[in-house]
Amino acid sequence: MANTAPDIPAAEAAPQERHPTVLRHRLPTRLWHWLNALTVFVMLMSGLMIFNAHPRLYWGQYGANFDRPWLEIGATATGGFLQVGDRQFDTSGWLGRWKDPGGRERARAFPWWATIPSTYDLAGARRWHLAFAWLLVVPGLLYAVWSLASGHARRDLVPARSELSPRQLWHDVKDHARLRFPSGEAALRYTVLQKLAYCGVLFILLPLMVLTGLAMSPAMDAAWPWLLDLFGGRASARSIHFLCAAAILLFIAVHLAMVLLAGPINEIRSMITGRFRPRRGRAG
Repeated sequence: MANTAPDIPAAEAAPQERHPTVLRHRLPTRLWHWLNALTVFVMLMSGLMIFNAHPRLYWGQYGANFDRPWLEIGATATGGFLQVGDRQFDTSGWLGRWKDPGGRERARAFPWWATIPSTYDLAGARRWHLAFAWLLVVPGLLYAVWSLASGHARRDLVPARSELSPRQLWHDVKDHARLRFPSGEAALRYTVLQKLAYCGVLFILLPLMVLTGLAMSPAMDAAWPWLLDLFGGRASARSIHFLCAAAILLFIAVHLAMVLLAGPINEIRSMITGRFRPRRGRAG
């Protein structure tokens, strides 16, 4: 995200002065954003199909049908349920037991519309997941190198110390809660909550997803046994992998909601062309 002058010559600025556009996102950021959006959605949906093969999560080294899970999505004779610890929630029609496009009831954790492939296929889901994992890791590493080398991470993503003060954080929380979005020059920079969210995804959740994914591979465990020690066992790695995926899904939902509330045409255009039209009025 760069703060630059409007993209029109000064001599021609007068007729459009009220609504100038500026360069907000550089090309590497835009390319990585859209590639990552596709990759993450495919990995989430193929991951749900993989989860369907054993819809239970455990802590520790081992997990099997007769062990007690901390999370389970299952079906009874008449409905579906989500079990978290000792609490059970009815999920009939959504999770555990649902109808396929032909109207037939299926007893699997996640429904057809949320998975890749849409019909049960563990081997196919693993192929999708592994193929797109390379699209997550390789471009992600290239983007990380570019962000560090160009100063993008330091300049645009990492919060300044002054932004992390309780007063500033609370001010930003209140502004977001009231849907008071930055305008003017302030609209060209990420807020502290945006910076914390992006840094959390880029530098915590995505690396954890990759490492826990490797820890679930028997071949990688043989080559790098320290992965199992790092996460406390393969079952724990699977649980952390699932929780990170859920956190990324929550981030996407909030991100899309903010785009819609802030003005989808302006926001999406800035991520396609790089050009952004700052709002007039309140500057912070």
